[in-house]
Amino acid sequence: MAIIRPFAAYRPKPEYAAEVAAKPYDVLNSEEAREEVKGHPLSFLHVGKAEVDLDPSIPVTDPRVYQKAKENFEKLIRDEILVQDPEPYLYVYAQTMGDRTQYGLVGCASVEEYRLNIIKKHELTRKDKEEDRCEHIRVTKSHSGPIFLTYRDNPEINTIVTSIVQEAPENDHVASDGVRHQCWVIREKSTIQNIVSIFQSQVRELYIADGHHRSAAAVTVAQERAAVNPNHTGQEEYNFFLAVYFPASQLKILDYNRLVKDLHGLTKEEFLKRLEEHFRVTPSLEQVRPKVKGTIGMYLDHEWYILEADAQLKAIDDPIESLDVAILQRYVLDSILGIHDPRTDKRIDFVGGIRGLRELERRVDSGEMQVAFSMCPPSMDELMRIADAGKIMPPKSTWFEPKLRDGLFVHVFD
Repeated sequence: MAIIRPFAAYRPKPEYAAEVAAKPYDVLNSEEAREEVKGHPLSFLHVGKAEVDLDPSIPVTDPRVYQKAKENFEKLIRDEILVQDPEPYLYVYAQTMGDRTQYGLVGCASVEEYRLNIIKKHELTRKDKEEDRCEHIRVTKSHSGPIFLTYRDNPEINTIVTSIVQEAPENDHVASDGVRHQCWVIREKSTIQNIVSIFQSQVRELYIADGHHRSAAAVTVAQERAAVNPNHTGQEEYNFFLAVYFPASQLKILDYNRLVKDLHGLTKEEFLKRLEEHFRVTPSLEQVRPKVKGTIGMYLDHEWYILEADAQLKAIDDPIESLDVAILQRYVLDSILGIHDPRTDKRIDFVGGIRGLRELERRVDSGEMQVAFSMCPPSMDELMRIADAGKIMPPKSTWFEPKLRDGLFVHVFD
């Protein structure tokens, strides 16, 4: 059964929360992050992507970057921008984007449950990205990027959270992208224990929605520390990592779209003819954002098309192979365009649906890319079914919005 562990968070004082809260380190490149922190000296990007405070010629994995992150983190504490709670609590973190609000419980998840696959994964990780976060955790001795977890809805937990958020939040701000962020502190010991007990007795599995590299890095560092601690018990703080737990019904997966640089030597007419082997290809007078499984949008030569998979593809029963992203990969990207490994091929790029279809049009119209594909996102049920089966989704299958902000809660260990 699942663990949610209270912890004594470092949190920004309410008057600083809006300035500290930052986009996750992995949704911005270094140049974008440098622009983001201009005029914002308290932004947690100074910790999560500390290269913003160093010469651009310094590699992002240089030891000086991690040391700078540690210095910046310690300065936020020294200046009392971040203050640690006096004892372990749980927290509620709400995000509102448009007319939709999702309420998550903030606590610490268990390294052991990650190892035992009680915390289930649906993505592969890259060792270079994993090692980057390992070193960040080692040097700062903290988990500052929360893992986005989900679980099947539990009515008792929903009732408790609903009662808590009737009170005024301690932090409440609207970020520059229009997303509202609110935080409540659960100090009542009986309420904390009740939540912990419900998770332990009723929540069988947790699923990583976002944060596979951060969670894998936290586990690696915990195992390293356990190996050199002769008195290791399993209850040390390094055995737990920062997470936000959301009920699955409140989450929405957005599309994760594809762009390809060329048609692999084919003319436009030859490419369209090849597509007809497995799809009905229909021109569209408007943008195509698919909402029905088995349908893919395509933008090519200033025109939109609807690609409808044939009956054979729609009849695929396998939980992985039936995904639209898997169908696109096998029957278009691989067999027609020669992109055999989308994780490493430099001819393909991925764009989260939050950027909109005009971003696909812009990059194709500019000549940077030649063709774009807009996808119907998988459902939460599909994600959990794949994770339950111990399988891995194709790369870049899910894009969750809104993103959790870094810096609102930080978990430290000795």
